[in-house]
Amino acid sequence: MLKNTTQRILWLIGLFISCQAFAAQQEAPLPETFAEHKVVLQISDSDPFKQTLVLNVAGNLQRYYGAENVDIEVVSFGPGVRLMLKGNPNQVRMQSMMAAGIRFSACANTLKNFAGKLGHELETGNGIQVVPAGAGRLLQLNAAGWQLLKP
Repeated sequence: MLKNTTQRILWLIGLFISCQAFAAQQEAPLPETFAEHKVVLQISDSDPFKQTLVLNVAGNLQRYYGAENVDIEVVSFGPGVRLMLKGNPNQVRMQSMMAAGIRFSACANTLKNFAGKLGHELETGNGIQVVPAGAGRLLQLNAAGWQLLKP
């Protein structure tokens, strides 16, 4: 029994290490920033009101702290990735926000799953960064000292 339990523990540790190594290889690079405040906003909801709220919060934070004092990334996954698709009603606003330094990331896992269900690839808007996993990007930024907000 002990040998079996030990083998299971070693197997789990090996699996964990393998997953960590794989995840580290797949993560998008961290942005270089010297901003005093670093904020990552999560959008995982398809509700247009919530998507607009996330954009409002991003804009308000940038106005409050000043663009040079805050670095902001909006990360989408699940149904929230619709905010990042080409043709989204917020596309013009998001382009303006990108010009002001706010970054937007879409989850590749979600895009792939949606494409499989719809039978065609989905196109993100110009300037949208596609990251391997939206939830993973949130964890990556949070581990690097970014504050996570989900309005």
